Amino acid sequence: MDKETKKDQKDGSLNEEKQNVLSESEVENYSEMEKLRRYLAQKLRLVDLPANDQNNESQQLVLSKLNLDGIVEYIKENTNCKIITMAGAGISTSAGIPDFRSPSSGLYHKLDKYNLPHPQAIFELDFFMKNPEPFFTLAKELLPEGFKPTISHYFIRLLSEKGLLLRHYTQNIDTLERVAGLSSDKLVEAHGTFHTGHCLKCRAPYTLPWMKEGIIPKCEECNEGVVKPDIIFFGETLPERFQILADRDFTQADLLIIMGSSLVVQPFASLIDRVRNTCPRLLINNEKVGTQDRLSRFLGLRQGLVFDVKSAHGGRDVAWLGDCDTGCQLLADKLNWGDELRALMQREHERLKVEDKSDN
Repeated sequence: MDKETKKDQKDGSLNEEKQNVLSESEVENYSEMEKLRRYLAQKLRLVDLPANDQNNESQQLVLSKLNLDGIVEYIKENTNCKIITMAGAGISTSAGIPDFRSPSSGLYHKLDKYNLPHPQAIFELDFFMKNPEPFFTLAKELLPEGFKPTISHYFIRLLSEKGLLLRHYTQNIDTLERVAGLSSDKLVEAHGTFHTGHCLKCRAPYTLPWMKEGIIPKCEECNEGVVKPDIIFFGETLPERFQILADRDFTQADLLIIMGSSLVVQPFASLIDRVRNTCPRLLINNEKVGTQDRLSRFLGLRQGLVFDVKSAHGGRDVAWLGDCDTGCQLLADKLNWGDELRALMQREHERLKVEDKSDN
C-alpha cells in the first residue's frame, strides 16, 4: 500500500470520526432543547405535559372540518358542550360604542382635545387622581345610555339559555351583556364595569344611575372623594372573581369562542392558552389575531392560535373573518337557531324601547 493510499484512508477515518462526533453533538443539543422546551412549558403553564405526554393526541384533528361547519358539527355531537365565550370591543361597535384602537374611529385617536400626556393616561390612576374630568367626559361616550345590545350579545345569552354557556369573559366596560339579560353568575367582567363604583376616599359604594349625574361625581358620604366606576385602570389588579373563575373554568371548557378582541391586552389574551389541547377554539373577528409566534413554534410550545393544520398543534383552531354580528348570526343559522336569535333581539329591543319611554 503506497503512502498516498494510506493517507487517504487515514483522512477518511478522521472525517468519519468527525461526522460521528458531530452527530453525537447534534443529538445532545436536541436533547437539551427538548429539556428546555418541556421545562418552560411546565413552568409557564403553556402546554399540558402529563406523564404519558399528549403530543400524539394534539397532532390529531379535533374537528372534522376546520371551518364553521366543523364547529357546528362539534357542538351538535356534544350535547352537554361547555362553551366559554371571550369578547372585546368588536361585539359592541355595531351598537354605536367605538373601540379603542381602530385608526381614525378608535377612542385613542380622539383624545387630542383632552391635552393628555399620552392616550393611555386617561385610564391611569395617578392622572385620574390629579385630573378626573377627561375620564368622565370620555365616559359619556362609553356609558350604555341609549345603546342597545347587538346580535353578538344576544347570541351569548342564547348559549346561556340553551344550557351551553359555561362562562362569558368580557374586556368591555359598557355593561351591554347585563343589558342583554345575561345573568351575573355567567358573566366575568375582566376589566371591571361601569355598573358600580366606589368613593376613592372612603370606599362608599354607588350605582351607575347615580354616577351619571353631573360631570365629576363626588361622594355624598365623606364629601371629599371622587366616585370612580369599578373599571380597571392601568396598573390595577384584575378583579378577584376573574382570577378565581379563570383557574376553574378554562380546564373544563369543551369549546372556546373568541369574538371581537385584538388579543393584545394581558392577562386577558393569555386565557386562550388555558383550555385543554383538545378544546377547539373559534375566532370570530375582522382579522386573525392571537396567533402563535416564531419563538413558541420553535420551542414547540402550545401558545397562541394555530390555523395551520400542518403544525404540531394544529387541527382545532378556526378563524371566521368578518364582523361579529354577521359571524354570530351565521353560526346560529347553521345551528338552526337563527330565527330564535332574531326573535330574541327584536323582543328585547322592543322591551328596552318601552323602558326608555317610561324613564323619560
